[in-house]
Amino acid sequence: MNGLSLFKRASRAFDDYPSLAKLIVVCTVSGGGYVAYADANSSNGAHAVAPPVSEIRKKKVVVIGTGWAGTSFLKKLNNPSYDVQVISPRNYFAFTPLLPSVTCGTVEARSIVEPIRSIVKKKSVSVSYCEAECFKIDAENKKVYCRPNPDSSMNGKEEFAVDYDYLVIAMGARPNTFNTPGVVEHCNFLKEVEDAQRIRRSVIDSFERASLPTLSDEERKRILHFVVVGGGPTGVEFAAELHDFVNDDLVKLYPAAKDFVQITILEAADHILNMFDKRITDFAEKKFHRDGIDVKLGSMVVKVSDKEISTKARGNGGEITAIPYGMVVWSTGIGTHPVIRSFMQQIGQTNRRALATDEWLRVEGCNSIYALGDCATINQRKVMEDIAAIFKKADKDNSGTLTVKEFQEVIDDICERYPQVELYLKNKKMRDIADLLKMAKGDVAKEAIELNIEEFKKALSEVDSQMKNLPATAQVAAQQGTYLANCFNRMEEAEKNPEGPIRFREEGRHRFRPFRYKHLGQFAPLGGEQTAAQLPGDWVSIGHSSQWLWYSVYASKLVSCRTRALVITDWTRRFVFGRDSSRI
Repeated sequence: MNGLSLFKRASRAFDDYPSLAKLIVVCTVSGGGYVAYADANSSNGAHAVAPPVSEIRKKKVVVIGTGWAGTSFLKKLNNPSYDVQVISPRNYFAFTPLLPSVTCGTVEARSIVEPIRSIVKKKSVSVSYCEAECFKIDAENKKVYCRPNPDSSMNGKEEFAVDYDYLVIAMGARPNTFNTPGVVEHCNFLKEVEDAQRIRRSVIDSFERASLPTLSDEERKRILHFVVVGGGPTGVEFAAELHDFVNDDLVKLYPAAKDFVQITILEAADHILNMFDKRITDFAEKKFHRDGIDVKLGSMVVKVSDKEISTKARGNGGEITAIPYGMVVWSTGIGTHPVIRSFMQQIGQTNRRALATDEWLRVEGCNSIYALGDCATINQRKVMEDIAAIFKKADKDNSGTLTVKEFQEVIDDICERYPQVELYLKNKKMRDIADLLKMAKGDVAKEAIELNIEEFKKALSEVDSQMKNLPATAQVAAQQGTYLANCFNRMEEAEKNPEGPIRFREEGRHRFRPFRYKHLGQFAPLGGEQTAAQLPGDWVSIGHSSQWLWYSVYASKLVSCRTRALVITDWTRRFVFGRDSSRI
């Protein structure tokens, strides 16, 4: 009886107070139990009830791409108020700096990839993955149109659309062929894991074909001529890896082929590794000369056929030379994906190499779309475009002149909004902004400096010369992904309490500080267990010690403990047993 009475009282309470919706009361009486349940919708509902937290609509974030930028964004995003949909034709993240090692069996392909589902499965954020490729972006209706991966059994026939509140474009770029005839048909690229595996098979095939008894020496020489187009970090590292593979492993298995192997690097510029310090460039060219790697500088490829590659020399009246080859690896920079090019035309960004974004990685003209990595470039705003607004904001007493004290009150915001100002001061070896203002005023004591608008323009007229585009590297993409994830994590907080610099053209402050790239150094493996390292502070190291630094840094940057263990195991296996030369 007591249990029945309690049940009646609980039922009456649910009917009288709808706010107790979805509440379950369990009572045990003498080993049994009663369950009382009431839903607010079942009553006549005189009062409005807030929806449960689980029913509050989450913002839909669509991420296109699982490269460095996209994966870094997913790893760092931890705000559960987002519903994240990842779209990419590859269901894994690849550690691309080790792709040259995969081409020669130094590292196995499976060791540098991590399934994207494994990366996001333990996150507090709701993340789902769809193996498909995006072929159209509709910014007006906030939709992306996709089709299944062409490699799947569905053959890309069933197209579908995905809605979004925020879109993060991180699909990278494709190899730049410069519309050179024959490149797509006859050259190998080195952008994906599949490319590295294809090159590895091609190298082994070349040695097997050259071992056939029916070939002439001239044909063997052609088959074993490996040409690398592009003297950047990827091309140089591949040439070095291939040289080590041939001389450490393959000549022992194919002794008759030793005298026929030739490796050539074709570079259109005056030097290889021209983005590195001149000391590294000189060392690399001399080392390759000693190793027998032929580096042809000032050679621009104009055509590729099935057996010859034609180059045009910048000197000698533009003489064209045909070079027989067995395999070509094309590594000359990056181009734009067709879907990105189509989207750029849609939003009025024509005649550009990549999507233009502002300093917060937001695509210009699209408030809810962000672009990171190789598919985008930051369009840093120039100081001279905002010079009048900066002067007006700093001139707080509206006197028409600007003192050093007034300018110093906003200099931190100026340097944060326009990083070229700080770079200009550093390069000109100026101690502070007063030195810059003094240049425009002449021989006047710093305390007495007062500049009108024209003198202020003169003082800052050259600072925009320090503007440079960021390099298309994994390091930049990873930092952009991390930065954007941190912005999404603090989106609601920053709306209430903006933390960015002053808005010089408007009132208030920007929500976030703009993205700033921090260069952590770069490596160039040169073969023979020697690596060139260029680290911050103009510190250059070349040799065996830098190779061990390269090993430790790359091992630490791998995305998971699994890939780290596999790569270290591969390195150890190579030291003990050599590289695997089987064609699988």
